[in-house]
Amino acid sequence: MGTGGFAEWTRRFEDERERRRVQGDPDWGRGATLHPAVWAGVQRFQVGEDGDGGNLIGKADQAGDADYGAAVRLFVAEEQNHARLLARLLAAGGVPTLAGHWSDAVFVRLRRLMGLRLELLVLMIAEVVALRYYRALRDGTDDALTTEVAGRILSDEERHVPFHCDRLNASLAELPRAVRRPVMGLWRLLLLAVCAVVAADHGPALRRLGTGRLRFVRDVMASSHAVVSAVLTAAPGVRRQAVRDRSGV
Repeated sequence: MGTGGFAEWTRRFEDERERRRVQGDPDWGRGATLHPAVWAGVQRFQVGEDGDGGNLIGKADQAGDADYGAAVRLFVAEEQNHARLLARLLAAGGVPTLAGHWSDAVFVRLRRLMGLRLELLVLMIAEVVALRYYRALRDGTDDALTTEVAGRILSDEERHVPFHCDRLNASLAELPRAVRRPVMGLWRLLLLAVCAVVAADHGPALRRLGTGRLRFVRDVMASSHAVVSAVLTAAPGVRRQAVRDRSGV
């Protein structure tokens, strides 16, 4: 599948990698204090961010675009860095990491059963939900270390969504035009189901962060309009601007 344009994404990821190197880590010595319900949510998201990304990298390589493969490797490295940051945040609060969580196991199993297109659609559900969660975590606590860590991760996730939109746009272009919009309609239905489960599972934490279950679901679904529009839009610049302007983050 010829996608093109991913050399630019590789450069962006490399620029961000250098910026992180210069910036260095947060001051973990400050420690962190959060309500137990919020810590439980951080633990679960840390599990979701962790992983070697080997399955996705393999599928990206099979797609035949070396630039895309390179960009995916850099994306995976950023996700691994998120897991590291969250693990260090938990350690700063004296909270252990989890060995695993059922929700992450379900997502990983679904993704590994699919080709690249469907794997990215499932991955995008996790990314869109994560955008709203990290915004809530950044804005909903007065703990300085947590705010900094969540803000760093959120900044990365805001780039990840348009990156995946670019690839999905090229992938869905291979389908008949009449099928593309229904595919994204089904994607939104699955997003709604997953978001409802996350809201139920993280309800106490979301309330502590000033975001109730209903508001969380409503905000995620509102942001999904921008994602659908970006995936179905032809021009890359328009896609990226649409996500930035309409994602609610």
